[in-house]
Amino acid sequence: MEAAGSLFLRGGIDLGGTKIEAIVVDDDNTVLASSRHPTPSTGGPADVAREIVAAMKAACQAAGVEPGGLKGIGIGSPGVIDEAAGTVSTARNLPGWEGSFPLGPTLASELGTMVAIGNDVQVATDAEFALGAGKPYDSLLGVMWGTGVGGGLILDGKPWLGRGGAGEIGHMVVVIDGARCPCGRRGCMEAYAGRAAMEARARRRQEKGTNTDLFKIMKDRGRAKLTSAVWARALERQDKLAVELIDEAVGALGAGIASAQNLLDVPAVIIGGGLGVRLGEPYVKRIRKAMQPHLFNDTHPPDVLPAGLGDLGGALGAALLVKSQRAERPPAAESSRASASAAASSPASAAAGS
Repeated sequence: MEAAGSLFLRGGIDLGGTKIEAIVVDDDNTVLASSRHPTPSTGGPADVAREIVAAMKAACQAAGVEPGGLKGIGIGSPGVIDEAAGTVSTARNLPGWEGSFPLGPTLASELGTMVAIGNDVQVATDAEFALGAGKPYDSLLGVMWGTGVGGGLILDGKPWLGRGGAGEIGHMVVVIDGARCPCGRRGCMEAYAGRAAMEARARRRQEKGTNTDLFKIMKDRGRAKLTSAVWARALERQDKLAVELIDEAVGALGAGIASAQNLLDVPAVIIGGGLGVRLGEPYVKRIRKAMQPHLFNDTHPPDVLPAGLGDLGGALGAALLVKSQRAERPPAAESSRASASAAASSPASAAAGS
């Protein structure tokens, strides 16, 4: 049954390395229904697309609307995004996604409405700017700490996309010739703070005889990966390996974010993503403290805040894409709050939000 006023309803999908969050929102961005499905850990892009369709259909059913009755559906995806073609390439935090896949056309065909695609971290940053913790600021840096570490930028009220590669804060080098990053390079912040890299290090340490409850907690929770909830539970238990790796991650985040701040001097930094949201304000405070020794302007640090939209920031930002792409494209100076992440053809900012 189609809900009353469904012409004003939009869908939003946050595609992360561990979860797919699908929501239905009204014209005021109020979330009417949501559905969360695990991201497939095997297979390829077609398998991920099927799970996205299932999550969106479940959210629509809960909202009392058919997917085809939505005004449109936005999706925030990791990988290299071609917004015009609706393709996603080299999304390395997703299974078997090395080449290009027509995610937009595939979802549009299955769900019966238009689909807009943007970079996952930038759309989450856009949502925080328009609706969340970033509302008081004209400029900000969004840092999504999850499967990887992604960044999004708003400068003078407009998303800053560079030539398509802006915001890759996870690949700022924090240790010369340091640990191998999932991107293949060495010493990146993500090599120390990204959840996928942390899991790989934890597995190696366990194989060498280090005691840890991380993988027991993972199995007890029926998970195939060390999700944010698994890390949080291990920290509650004071698991020594979990504490050590998270401490190292906080140090790397502090150095990398401070270095970005030394260049940009924005008034605010918003910490989100799966781990950022799950660990919350206490760890945001720790990141703020870890930044301080590295800040050049240490007497005037930025406000460092937890994401105000929680787990739904990425999906809300994706839903905002529908407004921006269905309307005639506004001039860049006028598109600040409702859209411009849709204009991105941006490399993956590492699945942040999951």
